[in-house]
Amino acid sequence: MEMALDGLIVLDLTNFLSGPYCTMLLGDMGADVIKVERPGTGDDARRMPPFVDGRSAPFSLWNRNKRSIVLDLKSPEDVAVLRRLALRADVLVENFRPGTLDRVGLSHAALDQENPRLIYASISGFGQDGPWAAHGGLDMMAQGMSGLMAGNGPPKGEPYRLPIAVTDVTAGMFTAIAILGALAARGRTGRGQRIDQSLLESGLALGVYEAAHVLSQGTRPERLGQLHRGSAPYRVFRTRDGWITLGASKEKFWRALCGIIGRPELAEDPRFAVNAQRVANNAALIPILQDCLARQDSAHWLAAFSQAGIPSEPVLAYDEALAHPQAVARGVVAEIEDPEHGTIRTLAPPVRLEGTPARLRRRAPDLGEHGAEIRAWLEEG
Repeated sequence: MEMALDGLIVLDLTNFLSGPYCTMLLGDMGADVIKVERPGTGDDARRMPPFVDGRSAPFSLWNRNKRSIVLDLKSPEDVAVLRRLALRADVLVENFRPGTLDRVGLSHAALDQENPRLIYASISGFGQDGPWAAHGGLDMMAQGMSGLMAGNGPPKGEPYRLPIAVTDVTAGMFTAIAILGALAARGRTGRGQRIDQSLLESGLALGVYEAAHVLSQGTRPERLGQLHRGSAPYRVFRTRDGWITLGASKEKFWRALCGIIGRPELAEDPRFAVNAQRVANNAALIPILQDCLARQDSAHWLAAFSQAGIPSEPVLAYDEALAHPQAVARGVVAEIEDPEHGTIRTLAPPVRLEGTPARLRRRAPDLGEHGAEIRAWLEEG
């Protein structure tokens, strides 16, 4: 079956998560992703637990649909091979510290002279220029620098790190989007271009409400914990046996909610009459709602809210989320059959294309597994 990026050659010089996630997305859509790894150890994520049959499960998830070759940037012979690969590629993705590839003669400027169609994508912690460019950038540092950490957690107390690699993943996503945009532009102009994506800017891009507040008001937005800056009620609530999410900020939902919980008078309370007033008076509103919702089980409230059309769903743990009937129906867990390792369960491609669907074609490669065939392909060209 035809795939969206059939025939696209992607040279993947990335490590750990941000870059590999980007190239995973391209590979899922059909690109031939050639993953270049250092001798001996390869990608750092290969040593990340948990392990299945000695192979890292995280590495395996975001390095599927790729081929691996081992090349040493300290070896002139291997750098020459890498240059030849870059001249055959459509896209190069790297997440070294800025300047690393420049020092071995593989800068964008150098490769652009020989392969002007090459799209050269760089992912770093803080970008390729500016006073912080040389700083090493990990997800936690980008969360801290972008405001995400300071804005997360209870209103009082220490900043909270989001327990997911949010800037790594979003940097990979934004880079993949930029690559697709650059491919469209190349189709018109015949030329590739440089892409400069950073974890810092990816984190900043996620703070849309907070940026709007700062840029319009000139003041620092307060940390709200479970509350929402522009909607109320809109948060997690505890029930008698668990937790549910509830979004009833629209006036029709708010009035229906008041009736369902047996407090119709709240709809006429001047403190809560319209959404803006409810936001301003969350401190009074939330305890009232929490007291009501704690008197019944989650199933009771979810059924009542669903019948009224009020957005509300259970709070699920990861294992529950992956096994939920909706996730199963959507096929979010997929399987790859591997002759050596049997059936491998993984997340399905997140990109949904009906005409040219994304597919799982290869398990994640062993270190240097495809080196011989890649070198043979170079000789054929």
